[in-house]
Amino acid sequence: MEIGRAVKRLGAVALLVAVSTGCGRAPPEQRLRETIDALHEAVERKDAAGVRDLLADDFVGPDALDRDGVRRMAQVLFLRHGHVGANTGPVAIQMTPGHATARFSVAMTGGSGQLLPDAARLYEVETGWREQDGEWRLISARWEARL
Repeated sequence: MEIGRAVKRLGAVALLVAVSTGCGRAPPEQRLRETIDALHEAVERKDAAGVRDLLADDFVGPDALDRDGVRRMAQVLFLRHGHVGANTGPVAIQMTPGHATARFSVAMTGGSGQLLPDAARLYEVETGWREQDGEWRLISARWEARL
């Protein structure tokens, strides 16, 4: 009888440990990858405000492009094309405390939603990220057309 009770207690403790471990925050790199996925999804949903919301207030892009400039650029792209696609390659991430750099290739497509896109371009992208209040925000981006 005592052994059965001890086994039940041990099982309850193991369950409590498993549940409390599962409820913890995801590691920083995993949360960053989730944020990069959210950015990708916002582009494919043609959600310019969603793209802007993932950028830090002090975001800087090529030619001094700022946060609102990215939103305007996205709106023009989204208005020009009925369907927008962003197919990213593997994302290489370098982490430092509170900051990260992510590099990847992306094939951007735009068109009317038919089988073949009207426009397509391949880019090499480097992004800088900062963790703010537990959330990753894009602070910089550079891209270079490859095709």
